[in-house]
Amino acid sequence: MPRIDRMDWAALACCAIAATSAAPVHAQYVNGLSATVEVASDERRRGISWSDGDPVLRGTLSLPVAEGLSLDAAAVSLWGSDRHGGADGVADVGVTYVRQVGGWRLSAEGRYHLFPGSSHQGYGELGAGAGFLIGPASIDLTANYAPTQSSIGGDNLYIAASAAIGVPGTPLTLSARIGRSSGDVDDPARAARLRPDGAYWDHGVSIDYLQDRWFAGLRYANSDIGGPGSAHTGATLIARFGLSL
Repeated sequence: MPRIDRMDWAALACCAIAATSAAPVHAQYVNGLSATVEVASDERRRGISWSDGDPVLRGTLSLPVAEGLSLDAAAVSLWGSDRHGGADGVADVGVTYVRQVGGWRLSAEGRYHLFPGSSHQGYGELGAGAGFLIGPASIDLTANYAPTQSSIGGDNLYIAASAAIGVPGTPLTLSARIGRSSGDVDDPARAARLRPDGAYWDHGVSIDYLQDRWFAGLRYANSDIGGPGSAHTGATLIARFGLSL
């Protein structure tokens, strides 16, 4: 059985918090606290499956602590992910700051990704974004940077553009996204976790349904990753269903 270090115990605690948030009473203890629980057919990030193509359970928490500033946590089951050293889950913990400046919505964030069930897999990254409205549509530009860390075999930069529009008179939202991953490599084997074929592009489109506290979605995701590292990176449809608390 893999050794679980102190950082992984912290991740397990985050997983437990997210899981217990399924009871509505937990979302009422702190004014402004929001939470979601959902099931999804895959955990795909930036065109790459983190769950080896298997279904997952996901929980999230967001706690506002000041104007525009929130503490965030998310936990996802990975069931022994080969990509992340046999990790049983991933816990993303961090802080987000959002500010409206004229018609622009500016954001900054810091995240650390912990992997319970596997040692020396955690890594951190910083992000920034800018979004604006054009009529009923929103457009967002984002960048996330993970500085050089041994667990990811170098550094990693991800830039993306996305757009979304609500379908008038319906609870449906259509969205599309394109992104590119790149970075320097110190250890090719470890760098393959996030970039199995070197720098690459990914893209996707989705349709989401929101009615009261219930939500569901269907997303198409793909990438141009090829070669021996292309497992669970090609075209796929991902379904999800969940509840906001």
